[in-house]
Amino acid sequence: MSLLNSRKLAWQLLILLAPLGTAQPGSAIAGTLSFAQCVDMALHQNPDLIASRAQIEQAEAALRQARGSRLPKLTASLTATRTNDALNAFGIKLSQRQASFNDFGFSQFDPANPNLLNVKPDTLNYPGNVNNFNTRLEAQLPIYTGGMITGNIEQAKALIRAAQSGDIAARQKLIYQVLQAYQGVHSARAMVQVAKQAEIAANSQVKTITSLVKGGVVVKSDLLSAQVRQQDTRIQLLQAQNAEASALDQLHLLLGLPLNTPLDVGAAVMTPASTVSADDLQLQALSSNPGVQAQRSQVEAAQANVKVSKANLYPQLGLLARQDWNDSKLGFAANSYTLAGTLSWTVFDGSVTQSAVDRASAVRNEQAARLQQTENAVAADVARARRQSAEAEFSLTAREQAIESAEQATGLVEKRYANGVATITELLAAQTQLDKARADVVRAQYELAIQRASLLLALGQLDPAQY
Repeated sequence: MSLLNSRKLAWQLLILLAPLGTAQPGSAIAGTLSFAQCVDMALHQNPDLIASRAQIEQAEAALRQARGSRLPKLTASLTATRTNDALNAFGIKLSQRQASFNDFGFSQFDPANPNLLNVKPDTLNYPGNVNNFNTRLEAQLPIYTGGMITGNIEQAKALIRAAQSGDIAARQKLIYQVLQAYQGVHSARAMVQVAKQAEIAANSQVKTITSLVKGGVVVKSDLLSAQVRQQDTRIQLLQAQNAEASALDQLHLLLGLPLNTPLDVGAAVMTPASTVSADDLQLQALSSNPGVQAQRSQVEAAQANVKVSKANLYPQLGLLARQDWNDSKLGFAANSYTLAGTLSWTVFDGSVTQSAVDRASAVRNEQAARLQQTENAVAADVARARRQSAEAEFSLTAREQAIESAEQATGLVEKRYANGVATITELLAAQTQLDKARADVVRAQYELAIQRASLLLALGQLDPAQY
């Protein structure tokens, strides 16, 4: 059975078995994934992004909480009381509409008593045990809070924007890391091919020099030097193979897959080049970089917090509506209502409020300074990535041209060596130069893709759809 048919059968079996159970994240067979598929898998399973989405949910919940404080607050309560306290007992009787003249001690009233005014009525001072069940509905509505509610809403909205921008930044960073690992696999495999070419050339040289030694054309030391070179190429091949395995391991980790999950990469990708001027690139970065946008939202949140802190410097106005029922047993025998408006203003609190305002202002100033620092860093990242991208592009062109020259030079030295004109040192040096030229092309290709991606990352425009 061909490899294509085997993979087709495997996918058919996977589709048939899928309804039988839900696979855990990272437990499915990965197979061969394109760069877009790798990014999609990483974005759905990476723990950093899960935490980032949780931060957005926290900010959205805070906004709902802030908006809810504008609405009336309705509470219901039931309070059961039993007391023989004279003041409370009399008040409870009034609330229950049960107070009588006898509760004032009129049974002890005697007009003929010259000390009548000094009589202490027992029923008033010693009322006995009184029971009360108070059922209450109360609504409170804030009318003016000195800007506290508005400030909380503005702060929550700013924190949502900051969390959303932070989520975009985390996604872009993850895409960049996936690109590094994905292209790292291709780069390592290209280095494996370079090492194999070097090994084939070294084997061929050893074979040729062995024949020349047997024919007495060259000395045995040349053969020994060629064999040393042969061993070096085998070591380089092993190192390249290990680099390929390490790149695949890193890709496994980014995708949230166990290391034993079969995984291969699709076609190599190259980051598109930018033709925008350096000044325009920096302007784009300052307007679209998610890290800068998140920091700006943090500044806005800090400014809103200053407004919240200042709220206690202003008067607070609210309304209250209350309905009560009081009964000696559980019920609704006696009802009453209360309507009230409350205006309060803290005149002096020992500078507690002003200190809170000063603290919030200092936090805002700190966030503003961090914003300036972030903007400067992003501008520097854009300039550096643009320079390094141009350098990598020039380097790739030069390295590709160098391969042709190195191949021709190696061929000439081989002929000269076979004719006894060149030394073994010249031959090995030429072959080493050719191997290096091939390896340099691989490195330049990887560096170009990564540096261009770094530029897009700094701009906040790294999108897998571009590949």
